[in-house]
Amino acid sequence: MVKVNLAFIPSFHDEGWVFCFCVHGGSKNGMKIIFITGGARSGKSAFALLEASGRKGSKAYVATAEALDDEMKERIHKHKTGRGDDWDTYEEPLNIAGTLKDIKGNYKTILLDCLTLWLSNTLLKSQQPEESIEFFIDGLNSLNSVDGLHLYIVSNEVGMGIVPDNTLSRRFRDLAGTLNQRIAALADEVNLVIAGIPVKIK
Repeated sequence: MVKVNLAFIPSFHDEGWVFCFCVHGGSKNGMKIIFITGGARSGKSAFALLEASGRKGSKAYVATAEALDDEMKERIHKHKTGRGDDWDTYEEPLNIAGTLKDIKGNYKTILLDCLTLWLSNTLLKSQQPEESIEFFIDGLNSLNSVDGLHLYIVSNEVGMGIVPDNTLSRRFRDLAGTLNQRIAALADEVNLVIAGIPVKIK
């Protein structure tokens, strides 16, 4: 029996963000999406890596961070060291949809970390980040035919604090919140990590 869920999904069109109900199956063949979100230093990346590392078969890590300063270089180095030799690493700050398409048939497990950093890169380099979001969502849908692939997606919850004091930050917050909603609606499983403790919410 197929479990049917109703999802309230925001989507961007020419007239702005609109919302619609979407029916999708709770279980399906093909790719499985595991969405992991949480605040900064919540332990979400560590949890995603622990879960994904437990799977058998070939593994790929898609990193969206750019080493633009010494601090970020050190962060990236620590992440690489922590993953070990079981992972192939792909560094792609912008075209993650293209990267996933290129490598989808070569791995059983792919970990994308992180979605909000990709969004920040896109927002700073594009006048229309909404188009990049739609392209990414379409790319995820096209991966559904890959049987046995587990895709772990890490993101940040950025809307739980104070309202940002400038237009760019408020736009980023709004885009990130909407993007997280859309990924959560597509995902087979969603985990919220708080203070190092994962809570399965879907």
